[in-house]
Amino acid sequence: MTSGTTKPIAPPAPIRALHTGSGEPLLLLHGFMMSPHCWEQVAQRMSSHCEVFAPAFAGHWGGPDFDGWYLDVSALADRVEDQLDEMGWRTCHIAGNSLGGWVGFELARRGRARTLTAIAPAGGWQTPSALQLRVGLKFASLVPIVEIGKHLPDAIAYSAVIRQAVALLLTKNPSAASRASLEAVISSAMHCKAMLPMLVSGLRFPALENLSTLRTPVRLLMCENDRIIPNRAYARRFLEELPESADRILVHDVGHVPMLEAPDRIATLIAEHVYASRTRLRAV
Repeated sequence: MTSGTTKPIAPPAPIRALHTGSGEPLLLLHGFMMSPHCWEQVAQRMSSHCEVFAPAFAGHWGGPDFDGWYLDVSALADRVEDQLDEMGWRTCHIAGNSLGGWVGFELARRGRARTLTAIAPAGGWQTPSALQLRVGLKFASLVPIVEIGKHLPDAIAYSAVIRQAVALLLTKNPSAASRASLEAVISSAMHCKAMLPMLVSGLRFPALENLSTLRTPVRLLMCENDRIIPNRAYARRFLEELPESADRILVHDVGHVPMLEAPDRIATLIAEHVYASRTRLRAV
């Protein structure tokens, strides 16, 4: 009779950047406390017609270190720009989720974006404001949980119970997220050196500049079941300020990080926007 042992836990390894495929240059930007792992399934689907580059942000798992106790969106964008210059990408298509969407708007303002697909973007608040404080407190509440997790055995830190809790926070359909992707999310959070510096510095972040004059073609993807930054409050500024030409799409039945549970749909929505810019037609 065989024993009831479980397969040993082998935590995922950090990724400095995903770089795959050929064709139109496409930059994929992850969210706060996340890593390039969250883009793996989308990158695979996009690689047949795009050269995909998904870097780890400074201070995040797999990303470059940073100095001091202040780290903001502008500093993250500076590092990404350096990487684009190293690859010879003067401009590229950009898709960003949450914090990655905010950095995407900053890069678009700097003239680096051919198109921008903003997926549940952060930054849709004034500085200072109650909305900004609320989202900061929400992430601050995760600090003790993450700190405890760092000291747990892998068998507990990556257990089914913890994976389910993470999936419930980030997705609408937890069963649709793979075990590997959820374990990568857990590792990303536990190895995020930027967590406290960004939270401490958060109230000093300058607000997004007025979006009405943005010349980059934008596709805004709002996640219907977003538990991190709900649309009713946090999408309002994007809905009101983006130019009339911008696409505004509500993605049904997904949570804050939809790439984990609906990579086919997200890849299709990004690809439509990239293709529309090439043909000068709008995808509807």
